[in-house]
Amino acid sequence: MSLSNEQVGHLARLARIALSDAEIDATRVKLDGIFALIEQMQAVDTTGVEPMSHAQELPTRLREDTVIETDQREAFQRIAPQTESGLYLVPKVIE
Repeated sequence: MSLSNEQVGHLARLARIALSDAEIDATRVKLDGIFALIEQMQAVDTTGVEPMSHAQELPTRLREDTVIETDQREAFQRIAPQTESGLYLVPKVIE
């Protein structure tokens, strides 16, 4: 697939990117290269290849789930302007 300069200019306007004529030409060449790579990748036969969630099948390193901070809820509730039943009360902003 090859784009015209008019198409690249249209895309630039849609993306709110100001491009000069020289930049439009350079961008068209880069986009054509990207489309060529996509066409090349689509030409590969992937029949029987199972999709992967990641390029490398590495196990996720997990850390131990331990508490590292003390519970300060009561201290925060004491300094809050308004609380009720352990909840913070805020002014209504939507009718």
